[in-house]
Amino acid sequence: MRRPMLLVLALCTAMTVILSGCGNAAQGNGDVKTIHIFQFKVELLEPMKEMKAEYERTHPGIKLDIQSVGGGADYASALKARFASGDQPDIFTNEGYEDRETWFEYMEDLSDQPWVKDLDDFAREPMTVDGKIYGQPMNLEGFGMIYNKDLFKKAGISKLPRTLNELEETAKRLKEAGITPFANGFAEFWILGNHLGNIPFAQQDDPAEFIAGLNDGSMQIPGNPVFEKWLDLLDLMVEYGNPYPLTTDYNAQVTMFANGKAAMMHQGNWTQPQIDGINPDLNLGILPAPIDNDPAHGDKIAVGVAANWVVNKNSPVKEEAKEFLNWLATSESGKKFITEKFQFVPAFKTMEANPEVTGDLGMVVSEHAKSGRIWTWNFPRFPKGYNHDNSSSMQAYIAGVITRKELLQQLQDSWDNLKFR
Repeated sequence: MRRPMLLVLALCTAMTVILSGCGNAAQGNGDVKTIHIFQFKVELLEPMKEMKAEYERTHPGIKLDIQSVGGGADYASALKARFASGDQPDIFTNEGYEDRETWFEYMEDLSDQPWVKDLDDFAREPMTVDGKIYGQPMNLEGFGMIYNKDLFKKAGISKLPRTLNELEETAKRLKEAGITPFANGFAEFWILGNHLGNIPFAQQDDPAEFIAGLNDGSMQIPGNPVFEKWLDLLDLMVEYGNPYPLTTDYNAQVTMFANGKAAMMHQGNWTQPQIDGINPDLNLGILPAPIDNDPAHGDKIAVGVAANWVVNKNSPVKEEAKEFLNWLATSESGKKFITEKFQFVPAFKTMEANPEVTGDLGMVVSEHAKSGRIWTWNFPRFPKGYNHDNSSSMQAYIAGVITRKELLQQLQDSWDNLKFR
């Protein structure tokens, strides 16, 4: 999956950025050992420079070579090219689940590391195999209906919507007040295919069991009542959304919302920096994205692990690599980088999100994670390419080219075609 936070930096058309060194031909040079790190969060370029300097200062004989590929570049392809050339990094990032299986043969078992006991329980799952942990979560991210509290107040809305009917009533009142209810960026595959596409999977009785059923043929998308209800939400968003949603991209969506031209958008806390860059005075919150009128479903947002650090088990400096990750997760300096410099919502019980840097949205995610009021992220479990296919089908449905029945059948056919590739 292409991480949404990277798209914020796409305006800068960031490509490959090398913080130190080049190549992986020599891991050690006399008494100096180099840890080669390959990761995709180009928005962390500056704080990672600071982290590199701090770590090297406090760990004589260790150098960090941090290479970042993102923005307009494809991290997954770049990582494959590195391994194909024999220039393997010592630490790299992985999204878990399907991506974990792709790279599993290279992953070091990290179960004995000191930080493992401190992980939030649900943050373990994406990188757990047979009870063993193979990755350190970078951070938590969450998404739902981000809303502008001041526009809600302007429209006289005091009760926050927790059901589909209440969300429709909220949309009507916003429209009557001359405010566009939803900013929809449906030109982006991941907004539809990953995040909106996550909803009907997350709200199954047992998402993992449902996905396993899709893989073995015992479950079907057509006729599934959760998918039917999910389309009621999508229809509502289109009906009360901005014109031309299929040509509205991520940046246009966030800009529209940040400028106060829409009251809600289905997005995540990674949008906070871009929103702040346009209008730092907005009062923001995150609502659930309800698909029915069961109030019990109306208090959760989707929270998951954005990515994980993994150690290459073939690395000649894997012990030094593990020590670096241990420093990052347990030392006061490392924790400061996670919670302040990186502006992360941490995935560790021993850390607290910093409201001064995460903003309103990050604190909502942190609160939901700590209270367990979350829907799971299931798109990392999708077969490779499914998020693109289901996005295209959803776009066709939004455009009126196909019916509900045809959409649900296309989602099933795509899964069947891709599940064992």
